[in-house]
Amino acid sequence: MSDIDKQAEAGAKEGFAFGISIVAAALLFVAGLVAVFEGIAALANDDIFVVGKDYIYQFNLTTWGWIHLILGIIAILVAGGLAVGADWARISAIIIASLSIIAQFLWMPWYPLWAILIIVLDLIVIWAVATWKPSRGDF
Repeated sequence: MSDIDKQAEAGAKEGFAFGISIVAAALLFVAGLVAVFEGIAALANDDIFVVGKDYIYQFNLTTWGWIHLILGIIAILVAGGLAVGADWARISAIIIASLSIIAQFLWMPWYPLWAILIIVLDLIVIWAVATWKPSRGDF
């Protein structure tokens, strides 16, 4: 393989890694924004949320609102770091997406379809960030 072919292959891999990181940042941003809206709705005591009486992880709606609002804000900040290629953002994205999955699982009886949607987005973010292996420290 010639040097030109190796450079072209390395450039294609870096471009793919850049694309994955941008997609992960966008998905994390969307998941964070949705969590912020979910938190605001819960804090406003919206009548859209209903839960059965025998739920073991039941917090009051205000507590859930603050949990989602804080996780959402952190996710949006991490997504910004991921979009600009900050090294800390890769690990932070996996951590915040994992915490979001746990929170959404515990939130599931309140709003199951929404929770499942966010869990799927978080899993895609974790996959995208975990499979991104840049050959250099930057884009």
